Amino acid sequence: MSYFVTGATGFIGRHLVTNLLKRKGTIYVLVRKGSQKKLDALIERMDWDRKRIVPVTGDLAKARLGVSADKAAELKGKIKHFFHLAAIYDLAADGPSQLVANVEGTRNALALADALNAGCFQYASSIAVAGLYPGTFREDMFDEAEELDHPYFRTKHDAEKVVRDECTRPYRIYRPGVVVGHSKTGEIDKIDGPYYFFGALKKLREMLPPWMPVIGIEGGRVNLVPVDYVADAMDHIAHKAGLNGGCFHLTDPNPRRIGEVLNLFARAGHAPQMSMRLDARMFSFVPAPLKAAIGNLPPVKRFTGMLLRDLGIPKQVVKFVTYPTRFDCRETERALKGSGIRVPDLDDYAWRLWDYWERHLDPSLFVDRSLKGKVKGKVVLITGGSSGIGKATALKVAAAGATTVIVARGEEELFATRDEIIAAGGTCHAYTCDLADMASCDALVEKVVAEHGGVDILINNAGRSIRRSIELSYDRFHDFERTMQLNYFGSLRLIMGFLPKMTERRRGHVINISSIGVLANSPRFSAYVASKAALDAFSRCAQGELSGKGIVFTTINMPLVKTPMIAPTKMYDSVPTLTPDEAGDLLVQAIIERPSRIATRLGIFASVVNAVAPKAYELVMNTAFELFPDSAAAKGIKGVREGEQATSEQIAFAALMRGVHW
Repeated sequence: MSYFVTGATGFIGRHLVTNLLKRKGTIYVLVRKGSQKKLDALIERMDWDRKRIVPVTGDLAKARLGVSADKAAELKGKIKHFFHLAAIYDLAADGPSQLVANVEGTRNALALADALNAGCFQYASSIAVAGLYPGTFREDMFDEAEELDHPYFRTKHDAEKVVRDECTRPYRIYRPGVVVGHSKTGEIDKIDGPYYFFGALKKLREMLPPWMPVIGIEGGRVNLVPVDYVADAMDHIAHKAGLNGGCFHLTDPNPRRIGEVLNLFARAGHAPQMSMRLDARMFSFVPAPLKAAIGNLPPVKRFTGMLLRDLGIPKQVVKFVTYPTRFDCRETERALKGSGIRVPDLDDYAWRLWDYWERHLDPSLFVDRSLKGKVKGKVVLITGGSSGIGKATALKVAAAGATTVIVARGEEELFATRDEIIAAGGTCHAYTCDLADMASCDALVEKVVAEHGGVDILINNAGRSIRRSIELSYDRFHDFERTMQLNYFGSLRLIMGFLPKMTERRRGHVINISSIGVLANSPRFSAYVASKAALDAFSRCAQGELSGKGIVFTTINMPLVKTPMIAPTKMYDSVPTLTPDEAGDLLVQAIIERPSRIATRLGIFASVVNAVAPKAYELVMNTAFELFPDSAAAKGIKGVREGEQATSEQIAFAALMRGVHW
């Protein structure tokens, strides 16, 4: 017995060939010219018997699949089963490509099967032939399909029609559901179907703890089947007598709603689960023309497009969130009876799919995550670069090959840091500047632009912090002026100075060191938090205007870091803090990933709680205010240090609210 297989190197095809090799006979596989090496590698990886795999050069788009007359004559009468699996299985592919591969490719395969006088034509169709049929689609249904406007639905439907109308040989048709990875290994070859949502689940995991409930969608039922079930079922049904002319739904008889499926994968990936799921059908009362009109508004389209791009979800996929079709598969179940072949429960293998995706297909794996790849040969300016977070960051970017520019007010420490970087083999330039003085800021910008042509990455790290209650600040209005002058106006002056060159080159990255206090609304830091919040707000507004010009703004809501800035408050010696080097790692993350914001889970959680239950959060903050008194310095008492040893209550509270300024 001999087989001819198209699409043998594809995802379903390779597993089907593995099954066919368990039977007797030679397997002829269609291979495009120049793809022999790919087949050889697959044979090696799948541990196939090379003597039984015979490549046949051809092309899906050519008549009789481009197989030569001599080869066709050689194989005539030898092929008992002709498996046609080659097609484009991609919702995002363009219409013309799908027409050539799916429809004309099927017609060409039929012509070759005729020329070879093949036995049974085994055709891999898809549940897409049903379109968006509202209800249960049976295996004996075809013409009843509805809403076939999408190119994938239309071409798969038309391709199956070609088989039904033009095939002169006995045939069997298989309609797999949404094919996912192997139920035993998790292996899959590309991101498709539910995998498009894995990136969003991963982002959710990074933002929120896994126990935190979130709101999601319910959606329609999605029919997922693992590739090993599809290959096993096709192999078994193809070799069972008396089934010619049949159509078989290789689908899950008990499909789950999209919300359930996403929760299964969220659990597998240790991400928060959607405790409350809104049924997408509740919005069906909105007339389709109105939904289309709203969706086509430029701001809505741009926002939706940016959100989907950030999450890695093709816009074509969103349309099928409310998928209305269910598939009857009784004929398939009858054909498989007694074989032991059944659709495994997704609960049992969802973790394998997630694990394989995270290890092999997660798009973030293929991003250059080296700092060197992001900063080599670029100009990176860091304010407050002579000590603390700024110095730690300068050492890292200089070691990665950046032209590092460090800025600070004091010469001695600044030049010492410069010399240390140069001695380590880095490139570093040091400029003194009083960032609270606008004229000094302007002079710095002018000099850096003249000598370096501008900057590629601007890190506004220099800042001033004041820990003092409002009651002790009635006669200290200058505290608010000083912090605003340095933390907001100084940073803003540099941003405005370097932006013209960035916009001219249509690239640039501004990183602002903010504070977790902006999210947590830390008491006793009203002057400091207000100045950082102003910079945060400016960045959000600027990002909306300049993202289209290639300018990225990143805000880092930095938790408490052990630097000279917090040294006057001795209580901080006893509470959890980051080291400057750990804080520098957050800046490295910002440079590499270029996110809009970097914040700790606690910071985000505090912000959410404040938004959802402001009165309850107010009580927590007031408790903290009473628990952590003003320092002697804040009270204006010189030469006295109060509270050098933190109490057990203070330590416990600070550990619970790790990284927040008190």
